Amino acid sequence: MVKNEFQTLDTTFAALADPTRRAILDRLGRRPCTVSELAKPFPISLPAVSKHLRVLEKAGLISRRRAGRAQICRLEARPMKRASEWLERHRAFWDAKLDALEEHFQGEGQS
Repeated sequence: MVKNEFQTLDTTFAALADPTRRAILDRLGRRPCTVSELAKPFPISLPAVSKHLRVLEKAGLISRRRAGRAQICRLEARPMKRASEWLERHRAFWDAKLDALEEHFQGEGQS
């Protein structure tokens, strides 16, 4: 279970590490788009965009469906929610540690 959770997180964070893929997700956050619509603003080839889409799909961040000849891509937010929850747990831990460190140094300055 834990190994699978970390593999999912690894795949999600690896997919989010690329600026092109993050830009694609931003666009899909507004509305579903065809592959051609997604490729339009990028100075890369359609096959390169398709590779990015495969990475996002493997991570579960997007889904695709056929509509005639076009492929419609849609954002799937569940993996990002899991990543956000993981980050939040670690943020809370480090916030507590940093607060304790700050209190320690403030107490030292008063002596």
